Amino acid sequence: MTRAAAFDAVEQVFAAMASGDACNFPVVREALGHEDALYGFKGGFDRAGLTLGLKAGGYWPHNQERRGLINHQSTVFLFDPDTGKPSAMVGGNLLTALRTAAASSVSIKHLARKDAKVIGMIGAGHQATFQLRAALEQRAFDKVIGWNYHPEMLPNLARVAEEVGIPFEAAELDGMREADVIITITSSFDAILKADHVSPGTHIACMGTDTKGKQEVDPQLLVSADVFTDEVAQSISIGEAQHAVAQGLIQAADVTQIGAVIKGTNPGRISDAQITLFDGTGVGLQDLAVAATVVDRARAANVGTEIEF
Repeated sequence: MTRAAAFDAVEQVFAAMASGDACNFPVVREALGHEDALYGFKGGFDRAGLTLGLKAGGYWPHNQERRGLINHQSTVFLFDPDTGKPSAMVGGNLLTALRTAAASSVSIKHLARKDAKVIGMIGAGHQATFQLRAALEQRAFDKVIGWNYHPEMLPNLARVAEEVGIPFEAAELDGMREADVIITITSSFDAILKADHVSPGTHIACMGTDTKGKQEVDPQLLVSADVFTDEVAQSISIGEAQHAVAQGLIQAADVTQIGAVIKGTNPGRISDAQITLFDGTGVGLQDLAVAATVVDRARAANVGTEIEF
């Protein structure tokens, strides 16, 4: 799998969602009461791409420290939409990282200013490196700035910046005013990025809030910004918009599917002073789209394991 293939798959499925050709099924997400883990299922059906399936998995917060495993664990199962028979089982850990990064980079392509030069990162964990690599391919950025609750993790971002030959600087949160694009990718339950940390014309991709109660940005930011998302129902219930909606600051009608911008039915950014915000909640169709791409690429390369079922 490649970042480019993940980008294309996610961009296409977002457009299919906006066209009504693809739908996500209700998300099941539960606390296990064991290992502090969250576990659930995301599924859907893309009629345009004839992709049907689900992702099973979740978040085990002690994996890295106790077992040397990444904290997010998942597997994607694909089914033949004509018969319902299983067609593929695909490891979801790398795919989750790639599809999440692809979603924010799709938002940068369609919503960030063309002259964006400085990218700000809030969060410096495993997923943040995927976000940054994908984002750096969307604009001619010449600087990366970063903030993290644990500053000792910032070298993760510095290494990615070094890979492409641009400088990295650690920043305080108010230093994010320098950024033209900001990606938030944390597991926070409290607002980190405040409205006065963001300059006019900035594009913000909020990628960490995917559960009720999580929060990365000040709800006032969603008032001052034009808000886009992968799926409105998730955005207002488990995404970053949940807090602004609960406080009566915005309504569901104020949130737009990014697929409409991809299709050209919504103009997206209309001025250089406009603040745009993408609420990336993560939908099952993203997982299915990248998994189906992996299966196609594996068959074309004659890799993977074929079994009778």
